[in-house]
Amino acid sequence: MNISGIVVKTAPEHLEQVMEALNASELCEIHFHDGTGKIIVTVEGTDTGEEVKKMREIMNLPHVLCVDLAYSYHEDGLQGGFEQLESVQEAVPDSLASIPSPDA
Repeated sequence: MNISGIVVKTAPEHLEQVMEALNASELCEIHFHDGTGKIIVTVEGTDTGEEVKKMREIMNLPHVLCVDLAYSYHEDGLQGGFEQLESVQEAVPDSLASIPSPDA
């Protein structure tokens, strides 16, 4: 399974129309939008080809100005990333690991 984050851009006056079209299309899931016409969505697919097809369909919706890929993850890549993160955490010296985070 692939998951990609996409920024869909429209003119502010068409924001509601584009959001309605995105919801009706069932091509993606909307997560955020703002008054400037930016809409943040995720697209899922079994492979990159399916995601690209969905991005093209989104691009062809009325009033969509552009569609930009923000990130893309593949399920196997995510597992490898988690394993890599764990190995890095083990390599942190004790003197650094004991420093409290700024959020604490």
